[in-house]
Amino acid sequence: MRRLPPLRALEAFVRTVKLGSAKAAASELAISAPALSRRIKALEDFIGKPLFDRKAQAMTPNDDAHRLIEAVSPALDMIADAVEAVSDRDADFRLRLGVLPLFGSQRLIPNLGELRRLYPKLHLDVITSTHAENLLGDSVDAAIIIASQVDEKLYSRRLDTNSVYAITSREFAERENLQEPNDLTGQTVFVHSEMPGTFDAWRREVGLPNLKPASVDHMDSGPLMLEAAAQGLGVAIMHGSHFSDARDERLTRLFDIEVKSPYSYWFVCRPRALERRAVRVFHDWLVRAEI
Repeated sequence: MRRLPPLRALEAFVRTVKLGSAKAAASELAISAPALSRRIKALEDFIGKPLFDRKAQAMTPNDDAHRLIEAVSPALDMIADAVEAVSDRDADFRLRLGVLPLFGSQRLIPNLGELRRLYPKLHLDVITSTHAENLLGDSVDAAIIIASQVDEKLYSRRLDTNSVYAITSREFAERENLQEPNDLTGQTVFVHSEMPGTFDAWRREVGLPNLKPASVDHMDSGPLMLEAAAQGLGVAIMHGSHFSDARDERLTRLFDIEVKSPYSYWFVCRPRALERRAVRVFHDWLVRAEI
């Protein structure tokens, strides 16, 4: 039998390439950065050539790394499928779901009671991540992401369309006398780092494409953006559903203007993942329930 590289080394390699960061990969694997480096070095020693260009503390996958990941990813999927095929089909079935924190707290968790009543043996392992699509096939089976478009290699289902609101605290709006869009000149604006186009779309729609606030601060957390707005630290440019679902009396929507968002929530997974019962059941419930 031909020798195979250590599975842990392959796992460390795949996650580092897909996540684009050794630090993120080590965090996902719950190991230290030196341990991750040792695993990758073991794989490089096994194949006899480097897979990353190393400069300072950065690791950039080279051409050999990209060729290798294209080859091994399907094989790792087949291993996972084979293990599942011999597992006890009557046992509880489990879905590893990647989800954005705001979607999870506002829309997923409040509706899980219904899912549990319908499928009492289905259990979810929830991983909150802003790049959950990069974890598909590794640490998650499916993901709910927010994007303007989805990689065509993935199965995707759009879950909603949305409007972009300008949101801040009632006290802040009154104190700063924010009556019209141009009043945001000189204010701090919060934009989600995964949705940079929301502010541009909003500015164009209100007829002020060159509007310049005092600062545009980016956050990778919807809940933090809402709380910053509620604390009167600035104005959050984000989806209207986040405002309505928050039900936070401290918050108010500025200006009665409808702006279509370039972003939507999507359910995504690898096409073959839909063959798994847990993925298929959750997908069908999510679409049917219109969460």
